[in-house]
Amino acid sequence: QVQLVESGGGFVQAGDSLTLSCAASGRTFIGLGWFRQAPGKEREFVAALSWSSGYTHYGDSVKGRFTISKDNAKNPVYLHMNSLKPEDTAVYYCAGRTRATDYRRRESYDYWGQGTQVTVSS
Repeated sequence: QVQLVESGGGFVQAGDSLTLSCAASGRTFIGLGWFRQAPGKEREFVAALSWSSGYTHYGDSVKGRFTISKDNAKNPVYLHMNSLKPEDTAVYYCAGRTRATDYRRRESYDYWGQGTQVTVSS
């Protein structure tokens, strides 16, 4: 079965750093993405990585603070979050992209993990 499992979430203070990981198995993907969803908010694009090119992309709200990366085997994929802010509080999801479409859109991803909670206190 295709499976994506996030880990690494937790409770931190503003300004702290935290690294999430996503272990994917069961099939190959065009790339991996990270999204987040806060209570009452729409799911938001955070970061994406393309397997073939190695290109990385970031949402405006996290650009310069977050970094998406992979190990040498391209699995797992990490999201290193630096200078965390209270507005970063959300459930973070990793997703596998299977279509050569806009990496910022949920519709480009067919497979999703269960999510991991990140809470940033002020």
